[in-house]
Amino acid sequence: MIDWLKQPWPWYVAGPLIGLMVPALLLLGNKAFGISSSLRHICASCIPSKIAFFQYDWKKEVWNLFFVAGVLLGGIIVFIFLQNPNPVAVNPKLAVEMQQYGITDYTGLVPAELFNWNTLFSLKGIIMMIGGGFLVGFGTRYAGGCTSGHAIMGLSNLQWPSLVATISFMAGGFLVANFVLPFILKL
Repeated sequence: MIDWLKQPWPWYVAGPLIGLMVPALLLLGNKAFGISSSLRHICASCIPSKIAFFQYDWKKEVWNLFFVAGVLLGGIIVFIFLQNPNPVAVNPKLAVEMQQYGITDYTGLVPAELFNWNTLFSLKGIIMMIGGGFLVGFGTRYAGGCTSGHAIMGLSNLQWPSLVATISFMAGGFLVANFVLPFILKL
């Protein structure tokens, strides 16, 4: 049983399980699925200020903080007890392309050549971690939610803004992965 849990789950198992969160949350309390709003709730609860964005009754959304804490705890448990010892399976065509950029180690969750302390304090690391983090945060705030909120919850509720946001997230991801990332990896 443990060995089965350590393996990557196929899309036809993991996808429906994630998708079932939408009706479960709606039926259990008319709650919306999403992660990015939890940061707003944390800031509103921990930072007493007169910033209008944080002036609301965050206690009505305390369930979201427990949900995010469960996601974090689940990630820690999986990291400690359920790690798959095998290297990440990478498509051979992608492996050949990534080898051109000096990326060959797939033994961890992420390529070791990109995510290490030496790379973090380089120009490449600053662009990818700080620049990328800023763009993700800005995009999430500008779009009024993250990919999980829009693509899972918003699309299942047939919300037009979520369709536009999801298409924009995907188009941006394709453009960055194919045109921006190769430039950054050459640095």
